[in-house]
Amino acid sequence: MVNTQAYLSLSEQLKIQNTTLVAVSKLKSAADIQAMYALGQRDFGENYVQELMEKEAELPKDIRWHFIGHLQSNKVKYIAPFVHLIHGVDSLKLLLEINKQGKKLGRVIDCLLQVHIATEDTKFGFDNTELFQFGTYYEANRTELSHVRIRGMMGMASFSEDENQVRKEFNALKQTFEVHKGSTFLFEQSFDTLSMGMSGDYELAIAEGSNMVRIGSLLFGRRN
Repeated sequence: MVNTQAYLSLSEQLKIQNTTLVAVSKLKSAADIQAMYALGQRDFGENYVQELMEKEAELPKDIRWHFIGHLQSNKVKYIAPFVHLIHGVDSLKLLLEINKQGKKLGRVIDCLLQVHIATEDTKFGFDNTELFQFGTYYEANRTELSHVRIRGMMGMASFSEDENQVRKEFNALKQTFEVHKGSTFLFEQSFDTLSMGMSGDYELAIAEGSNMVRIGSLLFGRRN
């Protein structure tokens, strides 16, 4: 069920801060999404390919669907025709597959590079060494990767009540973002998105430079 007051308050706050709100609607009904759509929300985030496909077919076509889960290469083809932004590109293999599917469709697919910043091993993403290796490959093969557009970076902080730890991880990603923006992506004006922060830590993330947050439970309540 949509918390209307929380949504209106948060969306107004984020608008002032020039921060994009992605409403995380995974495991929520099409009716809940439709209710938030009626309030003006257009960016929604989903974690599961099958669920996203079903919702995209049922809901308004001007919704901007964000895929925020761990995406397997063999599932890219199912969301490539309509996905607005893929948040979790965590390997060159995945990026090459997204480019392949974009080429088939004649469209450029926007992506974020997922960077591992947390202490937990369970989270996905490039480490710093892998990022620089990726950057070298990208610069050498940019013309062949014409059906993907790398819009920025995404990361998830540790699941911790230690605000200093979380802030430190967000700050580290902000610094990484700036380094690569000033080198690998120096001449790409579209490299402008830093997605970090969820319901429990979005204020810390924004303070450290995030301009896109992924909020679920604050807006929809706890998931079943």
